[in-house]
Amino acid sequence: MLGQRAAAVGRFWKHKRHFNSLACTGSEYSREDHEQSYYKYAYIAGAAAVGMLGVQQFMRTAKLDHAKEEKNLKKLANLPMYAQEEVKKHGKDADRIWVTYKDGVYDVTDFISMHPGGDKILLAAGAAVDPFWALYSQHKTAEVLEILEGYRIGRLDVKDVPKAEPDAFSNDPERHPALLVRNAKPFNAESPPSLLTDHFYTPNELFFVRNHLPVPDVFRKKGDNRNNTNVLQIKTEDHRLTIETMNGKTIDLSVDELKKKYKSYTIGSVIQCAGNRRADMNQYKKVQGLMWEGTAISNAEWTGVRLRDILADAGIDVFDEKIKHVHFEGCDVDPTGTPYGASIPMEKARGNEVIVAYHMNGVDIPRDHGAPLRVIVPGNVGARQVKWLRKIIVSEKESDTFSPAVNIGDELKWDTVPSIQEYPVQCAICTPAPNTKVDRDDGTVDISGYAWSGGGRGIIRIEISVDGGETWSSCEMEQEEKQDKEHMYAWTLFRTEVKIPPGVKEFNIIAKAVDRSYNTQPETASGIWNVRGLIHNAWHRVPIIVKD
Repeated sequence: MLGQRAAAVGRFWKHKRHFNSLACTGSEYSREDHEQSYYKYAYIAGAAAVGMLGVQQFMRTAKLDHAKEEKNLKKLANLPMYAQEEVKKHGKDADRIWVTYKDGVYDVTDFISMHPGGDKILLAAGAAVDPFWALYSQHKTAEVLEILEGYRIGRLDVKDVPKAEPDAFSNDPERHPALLVRNAKPFNAESPPSLLTDHFYTPNELFFVRNHLPVPDVFRKKGDNRNNTNVLQIKTEDHRLTIETMNGKTIDLSVDELKKKYKSYTIGSVIQCAGNRRADMNQYKKVQGLMWEGTAISNAEWTGVRLRDILADAGIDVFDEKIKHVHFEGCDVDPTGTPYGASIPMEKARGNEVIVAYHMNGVDIPRDHGAPLRVIVPGNVGARQVKWLRKIIVSEKESDTFSPAVNIGDELKWDTVPSIQEYPVQCAICTPAPNTKVDRDDGTVDISGYAWSGGGRGIIRIEISVDGGETWSSCEMEQEEKQDKEHMYAWTLFRTEVKIPPGVKEFNIIAKAVDRSYNTQPETASGIWNVRGLIHNAWHRVPIIVKD
């Protein structure tokens, strides 16, 4: 018994390290610059000197790898074979929970409490995880597969091995090649930093993309499901927005009715993922999630109708003290049929700025960004701005779909942890790229970037330092002229140049901002670190290399 407990504890820490190390590594910027000939030939000479030793070491390693592979194959061949009927007996109510993946059978009982997706793993209990992994392709990494293999107990009878799942993402829209892909399925990509500050309002094609599931196909006829996937498919003219009151009364609106019935408004507003700059926080200490760098943020002009007008028309008193929250549901659904959802406080929902949008930068909202309807909640994190909006519900309670920012080991009563709504003050440098090489003779470096703060708090100052924060200089700022400092939902762009510090071979350009409430950014992630890597807004640092 003690040995089993020790093994379980060992697996826990091993897997904790695995999940904390999961990270995307793509970047727009390459470090593979050509070196001088001297270094190239020095490298070749050094390689030749140790060549024989290297070959011998390679042969020993190859033999060991081959022996290990043969040992693993023999081990698999000796494992018992199970029929699907036997696996089925180990469902979510059994003492031991089994799942299958391809031709393997796995006892995941001891892993359930460590599963990053919570008890959703039980959806596959006694059955195959293959259909779920077809939607959540982030599982298909060497690290995750290695973890899974640690729980293998047998082989699945070949006649019961599930057929390959159809690609649920085959109907996703085409994307611009300049986007920096952080995950292909579901598609998540950042705007290219070098292009982001060229436009105050980000072109739709370059707007960052955050998807949790396949993109609903709202342009195909019902039933025309060519790939037999579970992606919702419905014609735009058939799309209905349902508003549900607390007593269960509902009204339905088509997109055309929405446009004709209510006055339209246009507002410039940022959408920023709560995980923006997670990669920076990960450098301080390992976190979990997509390794967004600094451009999971974009700015657009949105046109639509005020949410409060729709609620009032449905007979909902937006000042009713019993109504605390407004919930939103999208058309993107998981394998259980549960839609993506979020909520905002009623106090926010009745504000002038919150709209149900149908246009983005003057045209119909593109599919990746929520066509045909998306709720726009200026000043709040992107997760609350539900895409492919199909249902609005008023409630006494907050939606249970939210992302608390907590540390491992925090003792918290989860019902006391509110969701992230307004984003803290943020600032990041877009150009130059990290590790850019500059000539000392140039004398200066041109800089551009963005700043933004949640809740409509305008940016009042952006500062740059090249001496580690000892001294700072202010930047020229570009802001939306139609918005004041108390109601500024669009971002602030900045441009400036800094002098190259004398006598250094490398230095950091540091940026920070101050908002209308005089909030500023922390120097490091020390006081804001959380295991999810959310709302990271420490000083942004870009290393620069100086060439003589």
